[in-house]
Amino acid sequence: MPALLPVFTLIALLLTGCNNATDTAEATPSQPIADDDVCHVCGMLIAEFEGPKGQAFMEDRTDSRKFCSTLEMFVFLQQPENQSQLRHAYVHDIGATPWEAPRDDAFILAEEAWYVIGHDRRGSMGHTLASFSSREVATRFIEAHGGEVIAYDDIDLDLLGSLGRGETNRHTAPDHG
Repeated sequence: MPALLPVFTLIALLLTGCNNATDTAEATPSQPIADDDVCHVCGMLIAEFEGPKGQAFMEDRTDSRKFCSTLEMFVFLQQPENQSQLRHAYVHDIGATPWEAPRDDAFILAEEAWYVIGHDRRGSMGHTLASFSSREVATRFIEAHGGEVIAYDDIDLDLLGSLGRGETNRHTAPDHG
């Protein structure tokens, strides 16, 4: 058994090295939105539109896939072929940056954000999920713009489809205005 101790030590070191590489990959910082960046879903120039944007880091890439709205990013991420490939995603913290021109220094991890749906603000493709770093700031946004606070885990294809159809409040009829 003592002869196997160096082998077990080497295996443990190698596995620790692999875990550190994964941690580094998961911590890839957000990337700036350049003037010529196009949305991965619709191909529109991202910087030309108001509202929170998103970016996702997938297993098969070192750069991010960028999106002109949080709605488009979540529609992409909810597709079964993309769900298992996601390393992490970022959204703008609208509590820390203007809606009209979100800044690159205001990206936060999407899974840690709070979202407001059913509000009166519009993004590039109409209604989008307003993203915030805290529930308290999201609640203050609701006081001015209406809506409902949800968590990252509440976002699914049914919700996104409703929002895309203009059904901006889960408890009322579609908004046709």
